[in-house]
Amino acid sequence: MAHSQPFPQNGVSPHSMQEHEQQQQQQQQYPYQQQYQQTQALALEQFSDVESHERQLRTRPFSLEEALPYTPFTSVLPFDSEILSNPTIGTKSFAPSLASLVSRDDYNALNQEAENPSQSRRLDSSLEYVQHLLKPEKITKFEFKTAPKSTTVPGTSFKSLLDGTPPFAKMVYDGTSVIFGCPSADTSMKPLSNSSSMSPMVTHRSPSQRKPDMPKVVKHNPAAINAQAVMKNKSRIEIHIPSQRQRDAASTTFAPQLNNNTPRLTPQSQPQTVSPADLMVRPQVSPVPAPKIGRAPLSQPPKILPQTPQPAIPSSSLDGTQMVDKIETPQGRSVSIPQVSPSPTPSSQKPVEIRIELPKALFNRDEFAVVPDSPDAPVDLSTKRDRGATGDPLAADLNQRERAGIIFGELRRCLQEIFMAQDQILSQQIHSSPFVYLTAEQELTMTSGAHDKVQKLLQRAIEVGCFGQIPLDGLIRLQNLSEGSLKYADSLEFRINEDWGETDVGLWAQQILDIERGLKAARTALRVMCGGREEKQLYSENLIQLSLNLFRNVMEGIIVPIAELRSTGPTASLFHSLATHKKAIVTLFASSQKLFALMSDLIGSIDLSETVVNTLEFLSSRLMFVENAYTEKDSVVGVSKFDGLRLVAMHMLSQIFLMNPAQREGILSDILTSLEKLPVGKQKARQFKLSGGGSIQPISALIMRLIQASAGKVDDTKDEFRSQIMQSIQNDAAPTSAQIHKKSRFTIRTEDHAAIEHEVAVQELQDLAKNLFDGSCRYAHYVVNFIVKRALKSTKTGDTPYRNLLDLFVEDFTTCLDSPDWPAAELLLRLTMYLMFQQIDAEKNAAPARNMALELLGVMAASISRLRSHVRKTASSFEGSDSDELGRWLADLSLTILEGTAPLEKILKWDGPYRIVVEFLQDRLNEDGHLYSAISYLVTDWGSQIWAAYDSALDDDSAEHAEFGRTAYRLRNMIEDSKWLSREWRFKSVASGHAKLSHAILLLRSSFCTAFRNILNVLMGSMTTDQATVRSRSLKSVNQVLETDPTILDGDSVFIDLILQCSSDSSPQVRDSALGLIGKCISMRPKLEERMTPTVIQRFIDSGVGVRKRAMKLAKDIYLGNENKVVRSNIANGLLHRMQDPDEGVRELARQMIEEIWISPFYKEDDSVSFKQSLTDHVALMVQTAKQGNTALILDKVFQTILAPESKMCEANTRVCTKLVANMFDLVDNPESDDPSVPSGKDALQVLMIFAKADPKLFTFEQIRLLKPHIASVSTSEDLVVSRAVVVIYRRVLPQISSIHSQFLSEIRTNLMPATAKITRTLLDDVTACIWIISGLLNNTEPVARLISSSLAGIQKIRGILAKGLDQKTTRQFDRYSLIVGMGGKHCQLDSHRDLFQGKFPNWKGDSVSKLMVDVICPFAHAAQSVDIRRPALDAIGLICQSNPRNFVSENVISVFEQVFKEQTMILESMILRSFREFLFAEEQRSNQSSANAAKEKKDLKVMGSTSFDDVASATTQRFLTAITRIALASQDDHAFLAVEILASINRQGLVHPKETGVTLITLETCPVTRISELAYHEHRALHEKYESVLEREYAKAVQSAFQYQREVVQDCRGATEAPFTSKLHLLVEILKISKSKNRVRCLEKIVGQLEFEPSALDASQQLPSHVAYSRFLLENLAFFEYVSVGDLQAVVSALEKLVTGTGAGIAQTIESEIFQVRMDQDTTLQPPGGVEAPSMALPVSESVNMARFRQLTAGSMILSATWEVRSFLRRLYNLNSSRREIKSKGPPKDLTKPPVKVQGVTGDKFWDDISLIMSGLDTPERMTQQCKAFLDLMNVDSEVKIGEEEEEGDFDADGEPQTPEAADDNDEATLDARGRKRKAVNTPGSRKKRARSNSRPRPRGRPKKNLSAETGGAHMEDDDF
Repeated sequence: MAHSQPFPQNGVSPHSMQEHEQQQQQQQQYPYQQQYQQTQALALEQFSDVESHERQLRTRPFSLEEALPYTPFTSVLPFDSEILSNPTIGTKSFAPSLASLVSRDDYNALNQEAENPSQSRRLDSSLEYVQHLLKPEKITKFEFKTAPKSTTVPGTSFKSLLDGTPPFAKMVYDGTSVIFGCPSADTSMKPLSNSSSMSPMVTHRSPSQRKPDMPKVVKHNPAAINAQAVMKNKSRIEIHIPSQRQRDAASTTFAPQLNNNTPRLTPQSQPQTVSPADLMVRPQVSPVPAPKIGRAPLSQPPKILPQTPQPAIPSSSLDGTQMVDKIETPQGRSVSIPQVSPSPTPSSQKPVEIRIELPKALFNRDEFAVVPDSPDAPVDLSTKRDRGATGDPLAADLNQRERAGIIFGELRRCLQEIFMAQDQILSQQIHSSPFVYLTAEQELTMTSGAHDKVQKLLQRAIEVGCFGQIPLDGLIRLQNLSEGSLKYADSLEFRINEDWGETDVGLWAQQILDIERGLKAARTALRVMCGGREEKQLYSENLIQLSLNLFRNVMEGIIVPIAELRSTGPTASLFHSLATHKKAIVTLFASSQKLFALMSDLIGSIDLSETVVNTLEFLSSRLMFVENAYTEKDSVVGVSKFDGLRLVAMHMLSQIFLMNPAQREGILSDILTSLEKLPVGKQKARQFKLSGGGSIQPISALIMRLIQASAGKVDDTKDEFRSQIMQSIQNDAAPTSAQIHKKSRFTIRTEDHAAIEHEVAVQELQDLAKNLFDGSCRYAHYVVNFIVKRALKSTKTGDTPYRNLLDLFVEDFTTCLDSPDWPAAELLLRLTMYLMFQQIDAEKNAAPARNMALELLGVMAASISRLRSHVRKTASSFEGSDSDELGRWLADLSLTILEGTAPLEKILKWDGPYRIVVEFLQDRLNEDGHLYSAISYLVTDWGSQIWAAYDSALDDDSAEHAEFGRTAYRLRNMIEDSKWLSREWRFKSVASGHAKLSHAILLLRSSFCTAFRNILNVLMGSMTTDQATVRSRSLKSVNQVLETDPTILDGDSVFIDLILQCSSDSSPQVRDSALGLIGKCISMRPKLEERMTPTVIQRFIDSGVGVRKRAMKLAKDIYLGNENKVVRSNIANGLLHRMQDPDEGVRELARQMIEEIWISPFYKEDDSVSFKQSLTDHVALMVQTAKQGNTALILDKVFQTILAPESKMCEANTRVCTKLVANMFDLVDNPESDDPSVPSGKDALQVLMIFAKADPKLFTFEQIRLLKPHIASVSTSEDLVVSRAVVVIYRRVLPQISSIHSQFLSEIRTNLMPATAKITRTLLDDVTACIWIISGLLNNTEPVARLISSSLAGIQKIRGILAKGLDQKTTRQFDRYSLIVGMGGKHCQLDSHRDLFQGKFPNWKGDSVSKLMVDVICPFAHAAQSVDIRRPALDAIGLICQSNPRNFVSENVISVFEQVFKEQTMILESMILRSFREFLFAEEQRSNQSSANAAKEKKDLKVMGSTSFDDVASATTQRFLTAITRIALASQDDHAFLAVEILASINRQGLVHPKETGVTLITLETCPVTRISELAYHEHRALHEKYESVLEREYAKAVQSAFQYQREVVQDCRGATEAPFTSKLHLLVEILKISKSKNRVRCLEKIVGQLEFEPSALDASQQLPSHVAYSRFLLENLAFFEYVSVGDLQAVVSALEKLVTGTGAGIAQTIESEIFQVRMDQDTTLQPPGGVEAPSMALPVSESVNMARFRQLTAGSMILSATWEVRSFLRRLYNLNSSRREIKSKGPPKDLTKPPVKVQGVTGDKFWDDISLIMSGLDTPERMTQQCKAFLDLMNVDSEVKIGEEEEEGDFDADGEPQTPEAADDNDEATLDARGRKRKAVNTPGSRKKRARSNSRPRPRGRPKKNLSAETGGAHMEDDDF
């Protein structure tokens, strides 16, 4: 009858579901049972009135027969009462009688004490014991069904249950709450047709616990409760069988019901449901009217008879009952049910009526139970242990007692054997024994075997608790026997020496046995001390000291030296010698480790002396920092052997740290100061293996373990006991047991008391836990602060390793973050995060500090993101598949926390995540005893958070406060006693996955993880800071976060805008990082590709080479993953333009990528439709790309390179291009379209022309036959682009066609010949070449010869009238004739048709037709003719000479060319230059081809070139080089570029000496036109690589030439360009980077040397003197150079300073004497009182000054002032020390080779303005005066002297590291002056220091004030922007 009641879910009682399922099963198994139940229901119906009357009168419980109809047992047929057992109270066994528990006398005594108002302690403990037995988890929960209420007779009195109850029982009744379940009296038990009635749980609480139940929103777990919800939501079909009375009532009441409202039915007319559950007695409620249902015979199955449709009855008439047309069968099919209406016929003739009732679609709140927002923890996770099982451990369990007895007997026998052997040897009865032996010093001691046996038995005796029964004398005797081995081992000399040989090692190995025996003896002696005995005789300080000395000697003499030995190097021989004794050494290591572990246990067992503890601490620290081998081959004993010792050392330090709170800071300091000994390599440093996989540094594990251990409470029982003993001794009285008993300082003693006095319980826990946790935080902050402070002062490449160690520590802590074994990792990371926030927020922090903070914050954010992602995945897996209720609850809780809606009380509840993790760790304590520190930390952390949750709880929520009180009481006990939890409570076994998820839940609520958004905000804010390196570092940190959590990109993410903004940053480093981040974003969120691709393509033209390369690689990935033609075309177009990049690496990368995206994807031959379609799309894309940009020439070069025989994939590339060409011919006839994605035939022909130039073999005859219709339109000029493309294709491809197609070729020539008279020059070039090729294939060149000869004859005719002058018509004829002849001379070899030309020119006697052509045309090019005639004549001569170069050196051609260059007519010069360019390019190409085809022979370096026309090329260029150079340097247009191309070809072929073109190329590098400067740069670089020593001597001249070029041609003589500031000679410096440092410094010093001038010879007559302008040009270049190394920079700064101090002193004295007329005798009169010198601004200008001399001196001061301004700017920009002593150091220091680092925030704007102000010094006399005075102040006062705080501000080197300020050199003597230091003139003797004047005063502290002259003169020594 008694059963447990599960918690109802989703508003449906589990009992209803069970009973419903049992009913369905029973109906299927017993078909006759339904009839029985129906019969029983009718019987109950008939006797309902009688039963109701009996229920009113009955006051006793039901008998079994009476209660049977109300139970489910009515379904059991036949029923026997024996199947029910008698109910018992309690669980498991029968409840014991009171007499067996408490005697009658004790019970009476308790009653007497209960009557007494002052309660005793005995009474409280007894009451607590009884209440413990009556707790809900100890007793069965009964569910009673409510009996009918009986009618109480008025005046009847009832006797209370407490009447006559003894006082103690009444106290138990009043103070104990017993929970039972029964239906609520006021709950409406309305029967439902689709579910059973529900009996909600009613809990009787104490008054303090009662509170109204607040309804909460129901939150379901859809995956976990889905199956249950489906079962509970199924509708149940119930067939109601009416009684006879109901049928009669139905026949008489139906007719009125059609017109009137139906009255409510009486309770007796309520239908009965055939369900056992409905037979139970229900409380009296208002019945629900039911429909009238006809009755069928019980023997017949129910039938559904069709009826004539009747009007539907209104729903109101049925009073809540609804007719249903369809029902759903279990198979899911719908069955139509006609509406049945009764007939007015008599009841005897009525047909069978069956109605199906489904539940009414109404919501009744009383029918549903309130469930919490999220599922509660499983109720059966934690249970309290039974107190009755506690007691004496030996008496509790018989097996345990027997086992203790057996072990005790074995130990006693073992000791007897040892002592007997000792006695026999001492009495000389025996001479040897397996137990004892005599040492060399004749001292009796135990053998190794005896030690092993005794130690094993001692350990087992201690474990079972029988160690205390061993006699004291035996233990002392045992220790004495161990002392001999200890002393002997301690007397040995066994320290390993690196100089040992094999013999020495062999002798040493013989001592290992004695050493090991001594170690075992020490273990035996110390094992006795670890047993917990109280006898002082056992704790001999001498034995402890001997054991410690032996271990220390072994560790320092053997263990550490062997661990540090390596198989290579000077100790290799000793290593191999010791390796032969590896087995013995390994045994020695193991014995040492066991002894060390025993010492760590001894620290926790007894009080050791301070000397012993300090020694153990020192030894442990030493072992922690020994560098063990990283591989097995480098270790004598193996890596793991020493790591085991290191683990014991870690445990030892933890024990010392825990047991000695006063020494904790000292221990931490010793560890932290020893960090420099750690190896820096990441993999080599991580040798501590984690239980969950992975490894960290041992020192990281030690720090976390120490922090965790500090959270545990130190056991001060011994101290209190000792103080009580001492106090008793002073009082001369023996302490009683009551006095010795520990006095508790807590007032809360029980859980119930804690629930009532919850505030006190929480406060007591807070007082205990807060101090402990604050201590852990304090030690953790000390560790983090120590490392961070030193990391800020070091670099990753510096001498101190703290910067790298900080990275290692943070990575280790993040590795351990999600491990329950290391909860302190979160605290250390949290404190580190706070310090990093401070570094970011501080505006004065340097970039290295902020970069470090950003880097570490990125690592932390990534770890948090990784944790969140892991929790989300784990929760999803638990939620969907894990059937464990705990897993589902944790999954729901974790998802709630991720949403940020989980209350804190859920985390802190007793059965919550904290408890789960603690139980998981406690279960593993046997495997890893070091987990106690993690448990202590977790419990203390748990307790420290209770107060905050308690304080935030609602004031009126007494139940929640009570639960907080209980939890606080339990946690306080757990902190006080580490074994309290395992002794008082039991917990279900926790799986590893559940524990990790619980720990992750705790982490997600921690301050570290909740700061995730703050970290992201910091990273975002750093993207827009003014420091470029900080912006770059922030982007890299964001990249780390993205790798773990890409969700930050979703939605309207600000990250995207910031990243795109950084992609156009002024710093190339930031742009490069932004591109890397863009690639990461696209890979994680492909939808961002469309938005970010334009930015990537834009970076193709970035100024940084690395940025361009990264953008190109990223674009390639986008191209291959994107099908959008527009995107692909834009990317391909950008890559093609990079084929002209100035950097060779970028050009090669672009070519490689074009091959990868256009050719490589089609290597695989496939005939599928998809492959063909992709090929077609690709062809269309190529055509579209070629049409977009001017990429035709680039494509030509690309495909020539791809299809070149030298290409690795030449054959495969050729196959792909053949397919592309074949596919492209399908587009030839396409018309023009408005859709840019649809290629037209015109565009396709352009690409085909490119392929034809690259490789004509790609075409077939059938393909070019298709182009024939376009040839006919060549002469019509319909579309010149199409015509030229077809002609070029024929020109390239026709030489590959066989002469078999003669007819086709003849037709082509026939169409082309007439076009020669009409087409343009460009098209005529290709047509003529094509005609000649066809004629050659047809072996018939005569038509071409006739055409050219007739044209030449026409020119001859015009020559006859040349003297008279040519009209316009004749000029046009000459233009056409000369063009035809020129093209014929260029493409045709007509010497074979000499006879034909002889016939036209009878007077011609030569052999060369080309010479004839030149001779006929030359007269038209003479100076006497007009330009319109000379231009075509020169053009024709140039065309003829290209194929016949000998004509270039003919006298008439030379004279014509010289005349043109002399006249400097641009259009005529262009004709000649064009011919030179074509000739030189052709020669260059022939030279390259001949070099490739020639055999590998050594070239004669004395011969320049290797073709037959090298002499012509050399002679021509030598003759006209001056004119070509003049043209190149005269302008920046196409004419100049033509000359530059010629110079480049001359340079490549080596036709002239390098110095003749080198100066010109360097000059042209400064041209603002990109194509000119890039071409000059490439050629200059090639020259420098070959002839560096030759060009080096020309660099000074080249700089002067560049200045003249900028002044006269560019019209800008400044040395740099703005926005951004870039040196005009930056390309020169770029080339100098490939030189050696010595050569580079020499070149820079030569440039500085160009600034020198002679003051007396300086020409200042111009507005801006030439040398002043030249100096500005040089200085501004020097200011904005990108220096390679610090040495180069310091060389320039030093040279500038020498120039100013050398030349400036003389000019300053001259200005003082001549301009201001200052004399030495006026020094005293001009100086004001107080010794302060007068500023130069007060000096008057003499009226008789010579203005020319004034301008000359002013110009000199301007040069020197600007020089010093450059020097100061460079020092500020690169943060150089203001002292110049570093330049005087001998030899190049290592730091001088490093690249200089610019200071962030120092720009060139102020410098640019200052130089402009200085250069205006000659504008007016007033400005001249100001400039001179400013120069005097510059020379007299050193404003850079910094004292006090100013020196501290600037003491950072180029890497942002602090440096020690150096003293000033001898040339910077400081006078005691408030203005700064007085510079000493050059002619002032410096052999001795001057004495201070008597009236001088010390210089005041602070920055020297600036005077007015410094502000106006512009020569400032300080940078205000810095």
